[in-house]
Amino acid sequence: MNGIEKTIAHFKSLSGVARALNLSGYQVVQQWRESGRVPAEYCPKIEELTEGEVRCEELNDRVNWAYLRQTSVASTAVG
Repeated sequence: MNGIEKTIAHFKSLSGVARALNLSGYQVVQQWRESGRVPAEYCPKIEELTEGEVRCEELNDRVNWAYLRQTSVASTAVG
């Protein structure tokens, strides 16, 4: 099961995902499912809402999430 399918299962439906992310409708999530990729700006929120059950890397493989995770850890340590 890919990341998008895991997200849909977690929220029980396309509409559930849309509601959790304050999207205009389930059709947006359906488009993500068809394309096989979630836009990068939604990935961290999905990871947060699923408490790490679905990771950003599973939702969008075109982003270097390892780099962003390192940056986040560094800024947290400084702040």
